[in-house]
Order: sequence, then structure tokens, then C-alpha cells
Amino acid sequence: MGVALQRLHFRITLNRFMSELLLEARELRRSFQVGKQRVEVLQNVNLQVFHGEAIFIRGASGAGKTTLLYTLAGLERPEAGQVLFEGTSLYEIHSNQLTRLRNARMGFVFQSYFLLPELTALENILLPALIAGRRPEASARELLDKVQLSHRAHHLPAELSGGEQQRVAIARALINGPGVLFADEPTGNLDSRTGESIIELLLGLVRRERRTLIVVTHDGALAQKGDREIHIEDGAILQ
Repeated sequence: MGVALQRLHFRITLNRFMSELLLEARELRRSFQVGKQRVEVLQNVNLQVFHGEAIFIRGASGAGKTTLLYTLAGLERPEAGQVLFEGTSLYEIHSNQLTRLRNARMGFVFQSYFLLPELTALENILLPALIAGRRPEASARELLDKVQLSHRAHHLPAELSGGEQQRVAIARALINGPGVLFADEPTGNLDSRTGESIIELLLGLVRRERRTLIVVTHDGALAQKGDREIHIEDGAILQ
């Protein structure tokens, strides 16, 4: 399916599922002090994300895309504005509630993998479930199979390639059955061929189970693979 046809399909699907709003940002503002200057990182950002969408947030280094991702995920409190996740205002609930919500309903994939070096691939995948008081080993092994790493279940991160480590990180992000996956430059430490395979894997996994995917990337070619591309510049979304 070509890019133009994909985007047309997305618009049709979006019209059909307008009531299925998952995540909404309202008038987000965030700034940082750099020396004597106050730098606006997010400037009155408004964004709606629907169930089942694959959104790519693209922009140059320093444009505000990672800050936006972290703010949408409940990891960085904005100076002003709201983030609503399934109708819950993330920054108006108790921090313990927010932590539980993130662990249960959100998955995270980062550029640097963040696997615990002393744990095997299987144990790393199980970690978010263990935090929630569960040990779904069968599900973890099924996820290893989905990311084509069944044969590496008992290997430590140091024994895995960068692409394999990122696949483990993706499986770990899915272990609790989250409604949304947030991925911050998930291909940043990988060569272009491996990076493209990681994006295809992510898209395949979330589309089969109709999960939502929000990816930050500086790569315009990768950004075109999603349903919708959000371009951010100087902390503002370009229309």
C-alpha cells in the first residue's frame, strides 16, 4: 500500500473511530532556563491521539519532540496545560496512581534499551509484570517468539546485538498488554537496515493487536511509515 493510500485509509478509519479518543494534550507549555535565557520547549501544544493509531513525531534535535513524548506519557510535568489519558488527567492524580497507570496501560521503548545487565532476555521482559505482582512466563516466551528471539531467552544483554536488545525492549514494553507504546528514537543506536526492521516489527505488533504507537524520530523516511506524521519545530506543532 502506497503512502498516499495509507493516509487515505487512516482518514477513513479516523472518521469511523472518532469516539475512540485515547490521549489528548491541551495547551501544553514547557520551558527550560539556559543561562540567562528562558527557552520555550513546548508552546501551547494541542494533540489528539486515537486508539489504534501509529503516530510519528518528527523534528530536528532540540525541537521539543522528546519533551512532548515524555509529557504525553506522564513522565515530565508541563508548566501549563493538561494531558488526558482515557479521560484521566495524568497530572492531577496522585503520583502513585500515575506510576501504576503507566505500568499497566503504557509501554516504553527507548533509544538506549535500558535492559538490566544481570538479567536474561526472558527476565528483562518479565520485569514490568513482576512489578505489578505477576509472573506470566508463558506470555513472555510468546513475546520472545513474536520478536524472533526464542533462541536467546537465557542470554544476557551483553551477549545480544543492538538490534536483538531493542527487540527484547519491545517485548518488555508489551508484557503488561498496554494500550499505548511510547518509543523515543528506538532506532537511534542502530544501523539503517536494522532500524527499519525494528520499526516494521513495532508497526506489525501494534497493528495486529490494534494498540496505539507514538514514536519520536528525526528520520523522515521512517516517519512516513505511520498513519500520521506530526512535525514539531521550536516547540510548536506545524499544521
